[in-house]
Order: sequence, then C-alpha cells, then structure tokens
Amino acid sequence: MFNVGELVVYPAQGVGMVERIEEQEIGGVKTQLYIVRILSNNVTLMVPVSNAKNVGLRSVYSKEQGEEILEFLKDRSDFTGYTGQNWNRRYREYSEKLKSSDLKDVAYVLKELYLISQDKELSFGERRLLEHAMSLISMELSYALNIPQSEAKKRVEELFADILGKRQEEDEENLEQRDDSE
Repeated sequence: MFNVGELVVYPAQGVGMVERIEEQEIGGVKTQLYIVRILSNNVTLMVPVSNAKNVGLRSVYSKEQGEEILEFLKDRSDFTGYTGQNWNRRYREYSEKLKSSDLKDVAYVLKELYLISQDKELSFGERRLLEHAMSLISMELSYALNIPQSEAKKRVEELFADILGKRQEEDEENLEQRDDSE
C-alpha cells in the first residue's frame, strides 16, 4: 500500500507521486484507486489499488539500488552484440523491457543500444528507444541518488564516454568531409 505524497514508479511512464487515494464506482463495483501524477509530463494515472502490483507500480529505488544500476551499466561483459538479430525482434524485445517494473531491464536496453551504436549508426526507432530509456533511468536515479536529473544523465553518459566521444569525432569528420565537397 502506497501513501499520499509517496513517490512511485509506473513502468514505461517513470516517477510519479501518489496525489490521492479515492474510491470510485467502475462497472457497478466500488474500486479504490491510486491517483498518480507522472512528474515528467504531468499525466495523471488511475491505478486500482488491487491491481497496482500486477501493473508494476513500485517504490522509487533506494540509493543502494541506484548505485547498483550504475554498476550494471558499467559492466559490459554481458553484451553479446546484435549478431544477425532482426531489428523488428530487437525492437519488440526492447519495447517490452522498457515496460518492465525492473529498472535493470530498462538499463539493459540503454546499455545494449549504446554498445550497438559503437559499431553502427542507430536507426530513428533505436534512437527513440535510447532516449526513452535514458529518460526513465536518469529520472529515477535522480530521486534515488538525490541529485538533479541532468547530473544523473551526465553520470550515465560518462559510463559510455568512449562510445559517445567516438561518435562525436565521426560526426565532426563527416561534417568536415561534407564542407570540403561543397
């Protein structure tokens, strides 16, 4: 049971606050609902109290859990690459993981996409998934570690500085080549 004013996480939406708990009649049945406002976009969700666990509503990670996520992101030993894997299958897998109540699943998507981008340019869909994963992770880490979201994002990006730096160099080279050809 969550309390009014408590920060919670709704899968794929991010961190929200329980604004109130109210009872409404739905289909002739009285139902208790959490009214949760998602902090990133002010969307209000009504989550049946009896179904909160099933939809993955959970408390924000603790500081220790937040540090564990950063350690998980740092460890690249589990990366197998995208060897011949169909993009549609990967997209479906990543989309499902972004809906998970486990932040480690979201971190997995972020890490995989960063590591894939080391070898090839990400498609528009992949970049959107990467941005969504980064948004979910940086927002929750900001609350877990009690730092601004921009600082949480910076800490995550620092873990992939080698990839981001390489990509920036390639972008600059491509820009120079384009300028030279004009």
